[in-house]
Amino acid sequence: MGEQKWVRSSVRKLAERLKERGFSLAYNTVWRLLKRMGFSLRTAVRRRRGVCNDPAARDEQFRYIAARRKSFIEAKLPVISVDTKKKELIGNFRNRGRVWCRVADEVDEHGFASAAEGVATPYGVYDVTKNTGYVAVGLSHNTPEFAASVIAKWWEEEGRANYPRRGHLLILADGGGANGSRSAAWKLNLQERVCDRFGLTVTVCHYPPGCSKWNPVERRLFSEISKNWEGRTLMSFRIMLGYIRGTTTTTGLTVKAYLDEGIYKKACFVESLGPVGASEYVP
Repeated sequence: MGEQKWVRSSVRKLAERLKERGFSLAYNTVWRLLKRMGFSLRTAVRRRRGVCNDPAARDEQFRYIAARRKSFIEAKLPVISVDTKKKELIGNFRNRGRVWCRVADEVDEHGFASAAEGVATPYGVYDVTKNTGYVAVGLSHNTPEFAASVIAKWWEEEGRANYPRRGHLLILADGGGANGSRSAAWKLNLQERVCDRFGLTVTVCHYPPGCSKWNPVERRLFSEISKNWEGRTLMSFRIMLGYIRGTTTTTGLTVKAYLDEGIYKKACFVESLGPVGASEYVP
């Protein structure tokens, strides 16, 4: 009757502990007694939304993002969606999915990063109005500096030509990761590498926590890339880039990709700034 409760012990071990204390019971009797008292082995249930997942607040944020996106599109201003795709091991490793073939490819039994040619970190920029993708395959860490560098390169090579004489840019991003809403490094690099360099006024809208699948880059770019290479072995970075560039859809999606060989060091600390929502950066 003490405070101690054996919540992880099997019924056999509970029977042994009871025997040590002078109660001789079979393990199935222990199981029946526990069941009679309402006990059973259970796992935690995900039902509590948390402070950041209040339905009313989420709906308000989605409505705000939709309104900003609509206003930019009506004004013929650029709207892009950005995010990092999951890291991929480059080498003779199994890739989920099935393909038509006479004989299945033989791959390594284990997927150890130490045996890989490298670890690819794809970062995508999806142009919402033009339906085009721009993907950088990084060899280094997924950092705010890396994310801002890809966006700057996209604007230099694609955005500036597609939107001449446009000084405003809307970025749709997840609330966490390299382009997180509370990352001071992301805000600083975006200011220096995009706003100051090109004279742009940038507005960033972050999706609520747990809503990354609503980000257009996920369902309109990354999902199509994953379908294009599923079941295929990514033996080299060249092959990976080929699959990304070869991704198309019936709606006219085209994708450009390049290998980013820059070295992006992880920060020693993370500073938290600003609320979750929209931020605006001006040159």
